[in-house]
Amino acid sequence: MRITHPVWAVLIAVAVMFGQVIGGSAPVTLLLDPGHPLYRPLGTAGITLASLGLIYLVRRFLHRRPWRDVGLARSRQAVPHLLAGLLAGGAAVAASSVVSVTLGVATWVPWDHIGPQLPYLPLAIALALLGQAFPEELLWRGHLFDTLADRLSPRAVLLVTSVVFGALHIISQSAADTLAERLLYVVQAIALGFACGAARARTGTVWMAVGVHVGLHTGNMLLPTQDISYGLQLLTLICTLSVTGLLLLRGRMRNEVRGADHALGGMR
Repeated sequence: MRITHPVWAVLIAVAVMFGQVIGGSAPVTLLLDPGHPLYRPLGTAGITLASLGLIYLVRRFLHRRPWRDVGLARSRQAVPHLLAGLLAGGAAVAASSVVSVTLGVATWVPWDHIGPQLPYLPLAIALALLGQAFPEELLWRGHLFDTLADRLSPRAVLLVTSVVFGALHIISQSAADTLAERLLYVVQAIALGFACGAARARTGTVWMAVGVHVGLHTGNMLLPTQDISYGLQLLTLICTLSVTGLLLLRGRMRNEVRGADHALGGMR
């Protein structure tokens, strides 16, 4: 059976999203108490393993697509792309935080609250990587991005993967209290999906997309703010993430032009 229609591909991806979170964390939830020191590390590792397994099975038996096209290419560029994405995502959050504080819609969290948490920052980043960034990017910007590319234009692929990814965040936990804030939170997730999708489009792999996603969490850890107007703070983050995505796409177009010029030069 080969299911490649965009609607089915999206629905299957949504099912995998829930499956990797619920199935990946279920063993730890059943066996360990939430207060156990290994509860979160094992739970997040389980989500990544479940993601790898489920996506492999879907690609192998439903979509009949090769694993190599999922975007996990091992190359010399993988680490630089990951770090570049981390910088891009972190810069988007930093810019948003600075603008929010400047406009008076947020305040900085006092240093005496941040300092004691810094020794745990590497662990927190690792948990964000395994629990959210890697499995989600592997699914949306890796598997689904590749699957939809056969049926849709590059712009449509970027739009669909971003919107569906963001729409699922309507059930995510956040500081949103009102319907308007919840909708803005969804738009913020769509903007994140757009930035990550632009990274995938630029590099052809998921490594930079994973970096952008981790950069969002890292920026929030290093430069945390206390919201005064959460909705307006979300608006600033939507803007900075959107600009990040546009800059990444511009870089992709520049690379394509250079590649075309090089090819023409070779023909001459």
